[in-house]
Amino acid sequence: MSRIRQTKTTFTSGEISRRLLGRGDLRSYGNGALSLRNVFIHPTGGLTRRSGLAYVDTVAGAGRLIDFEFNTEQTYLLVLTDLQIDVYQNGVKITTLVTPWTLAHIEQLYWTQSADTLLICHPDVRPQKITRDGAGAWSINPWEFLIDDEGVKHQPYFKFADDGVTITPNGTSGTVTLTASSDVFDPLHAGTRMRVGGREIDITSYASPTIVDGNVVEDLDSTDATSDWEEEVFSQFRGWPTTVCFHQDRLIIGGSRDLPNRLWMSKTGDIWNFDLGKGLDDESIEFSILSDQVNAIRAVFSGRDLQVFTSGAEWQVTGSPLTPASVQIERQTRIGSLTDRTVLPVDIEGATIFVARNGREIREFLYTDLEAAYQATDVSLLAQHLIENPIDQAFDKRNRLLHFVLDNGDMATLTNYRVEKVSAWTLQKTDGQFLSVAVTGDDVYVLVHRSGQYMIEYFDDTIYSDSTLKGEAVTATTTWSGLDHLDGLTVTVKADDIVRPSVEVVNGTVVLGDPANMVEIGLPYTHIIEPLPPSNISGTGAGRATRLIEAIYRVEDTAALRLDMGRGLDDVPLRDFDDGQILDAPINPVSRDITVKSFGWSKDLTKSLWRIEQDIPLPFTLLSVTTELKVND
Repeated sequence: MSRIRQTKTTFTSGEISRRLLGRGDLRSYGNGALSLRNVFIHPTGGLTRRSGLAYVDTVAGAGRLIDFEFNTEQTYLLVLTDLQIDVYQNGVKITTLVTPWTLAHIEQLYWTQSADTLLICHPDVRPQKITRDGAGAWSINPWEFLIDDEGVKHQPYFKFADDGVTITPNGTSGTVTLTASSDVFDPLHAGTRMRVGGREIDITSYASPTIVDGNVVEDLDSTDATSDWEEEVFSQFRGWPTTVCFHQDRLIIGGSRDLPNRLWMSKTGDIWNFDLGKGLDDESIEFSILSDQVNAIRAVFSGRDLQVFTSGAEWQVTGSPLTPASVQIERQTRIGSLTDRTVLPVDIEGATIFVARNGREIREFLYTDLEAAYQATDVSLLAQHLIENPIDQAFDKRNRLLHFVLDNGDMATLTNYRVEKVSAWTLQKTDGQFLSVAVTGDDVYVLVHRSGQYMIEYFDDTIYSDSTLKGEAVTATTTWSGLDHLDGLTVTVKADDIVRPSVEVVNGTVVLGDPANMVEIGLPYTHIIEPLPPSNISGTGAGRATRLIEAIYRVEDTAALRLDMGRGLDDVPLRDFDDGQILDAPINPVSRDITVKSFGWSKDLTKSLWRIEQDIPLPFTLLSVTTELKVND
């Protein structure tokens, strides 16, 4: 028999698919794990029990979270639910706004922010701007394109009818009747504007599919029939903008309901002016994306260049600066983006992360000097079993964690350091379903559905349970209330730094067996660390019996270790004089090597030799594991 000693010092490949169990030759195999649940990976290689979730508030229902940063000192969380937005600052709701978006609209919303204004659009709802003024007052109003002193509205126009359709006005000024050569008008045209021969008319009423009336804004040249006519692009009849962003001091609108593959760029420095003018450098720009496939625009993003993500491909819009004469668009890759839901792209160190159209891949859109073009690398290739229909994403810059909320209620987390070649996935689970995620300042907020309620919570590095509230009393007490959001649930309790037995919340109250001055009460969650089975070790192979003799776990700031070495889960003493019991006294975290012996042979080399699994609300960090194996030759 031969003895083999291995040291695993890094988990920087994260959880990888079981389909790679036969690929021990990969570097990722040695740096990966079979299962990583409710842990965060450090770029240095170790991992830690994820932060707990602190309870903030219960909200009206399902919805979406949006971050709003007024300045570095004032950040806000906007909670969008059915027909309303709740605005929070530092965990306190400060106002509620009435909105036009129903719950069905929320999953397709797209937004961008500049200074004190947040622009939100949906292809079926008139776009809105949410503003916070210098006095701290919040308001929501529809977008309004620039109307100059002569009453001309500088908005995009387009002829939706066939080129041969003509319009005949019965006058050149005042109130006129427009007669079309075929059926082109709809009752929803009332209240919109048209241009005939380049002159604007404000449509006031609908008479028939061929006749409308309106007020002339600019005197017409003649009353002759003309095919030179257009109608406003964005309206209740033609639909509204799909996506929006700011780039090179222009407002960029990408797609609308009826023109899904068209781009509009405002005049430089004048974001509500879309007048094409005479094509001068600072004037607005518009064009369609035409190619051999459908290219409904799903996102516009300001990166190294203006990037356009469509249903079938990814595009680069160039021009330094962008002008009507210099603008060019080139297709870069053919991946495509989600069509049934909006998940906004996010920038990480110059790379744009987006969700592929198939809903199973997370792609990194990055310009490479070698190719002199963009590439869309799949950063989830080794962990595609974790990625299933992402519905939201947010990047935690402080911890370098990219969170993806999945439609099954879990949340996949990517630790990403490109220069250090760290790309590691883990999966976060909670007692309920994650619905949305947003980062405001340094805080990561989530919207969670638990037991019929919808709650806002945020990751708190000082707690180790979910939906948690802390309490403090001058006189030690056994009764703690204010837990209505957890009513009827069994919660974990840490009182005066001692882990107490779990209790049920009844009428928003828990009663402890012993009085305490400080408590931390929340829902338990379980973290799991399961390594990949040994592979490509001299002497091992299919059918050969292998035995784990011992394992040395190097832990840091750890207060509990529950381990399965093949004989079931058991609490492991962290000190030489401990007996493994953690419920009878305060536990101070330790940083040391823990040696655990093992017994028993195994012929199944598709299973892990050890497993850490615990829901104890105490800190845990694992830096490395050294194992000694015996192989039956």
